[in-house]
Amino acid sequence: MTRHLFARTSMKLFGLALGFCLFALAFLSSIALGQTPIALDTVADAFFAYDPSSTDHLIIRTTRISRALIAAVIGASLAVAGALMQALTRNPLASPSIFGINAGALFFIVMAATFFSVTSLVHYMWIGFAGAAIAGVLVYLLGSMGRDGLSPVRVVLAGAAITALFVSITQGLLVVDQQGLEGVLFWIAGSVTGRTIEMLEPVLPFMIGAGALAFLLGNHINILLSGEDTAKGLGQRTVLVKLLIGFAVVLLAGGSVAVAGSIGFVGLVVPHIVRALVGIDYRWIIPYCVLCGASLLLAADVAARFLIMPQEVPIGVMTAFIGTPFFLYLARKGFGSHGS
Repeated sequence: MTRHLFARTSMKLFGLALGFCLFALAFLSSIALGQTPIALDTVADAFFAYDPSSTDHLIIRTTRISRALIAAVIGASLAVAGALMQALTRNPLASPSIFGINAGALFFIVMAATFFSVTSLVHYMWIGFAGAAIAGVLVYLLGSMGRDGLSPVRVVLAGAAITALFVSITQGLLVVDQQGLEGVLFWIAGSVTGRTIEMLEPVLPFMIGAGALAFLLGNHINILLSGEDTAKGLGQRTVLVKLLIGFAVVLLAGGSVAVAGSIGFVGLVVPHIVRALVGIDYRWIIPYCVLCGASLLLAADVAARFLIMPQEVPIGVMTAFIGTPFFLYLARKGFGSHGS
């Protein structure tokens, strides 16, 4: 038994090492590939022998590195947020958007552009982060109403209600002021183009803290998934655990939406891929989601550069190409529960 457990642990550690190698390959591809291809030796020189007079070095230092870092952080955050959402709601089709986070961030940004003529991406970031947090709090409060308190079904229903409310108002604002909102349309589709490290820095501590919290909650999530009564019988404070999970989701997905806009399906697809690899132990699911989510969004960003060159497809559109068939497959397969 001990030998079998050691072998399984060794395989999962090997998988993490392999996942890191794939992430490193995706990261280097993001830096080297694009409308202006750059050789790998030039990429290495840009890090270790920087020449300010080199155009390639300038492209790498000023654009490519920041874009790759942002895509990696956003992909990892959305994947972990999706895994947490599926654990919280026990719904295999759940993703951060079910919490109303994308819709809340989008609504607040469109409202700011309409009524306050906000055009700065940095301002959009903070407004979107606030909108995502407010939406998450509203969903939690609505889902907690009643004698039975917070439950997976109520969270889903509350998320659907808040999402419908914000989306309908947002669509009304877009109809009223189409010309004035041209600047936010690319953000709405989801993009890492034009984002800088300075935009990521303010929310990065929140996202790192939420990721660490998710990792620390791994064993508690395993106990929670064994059943509400079982978890309480083992002394777990289930309401507190659910609250912490929701808090981590708001920080991870809210920060992602605030920086890169509405990028869907990463939080849906990656947790399912990871569970197929490592099972349902969240102590392993969280770190695997970090690597797989980052790699997936980096690969999607690279593909987005070549699809309609010299123009770029918004990365949110690329993830939809990947995620929509996967969503239909899951819906058709008819998962009955989170642990299926």
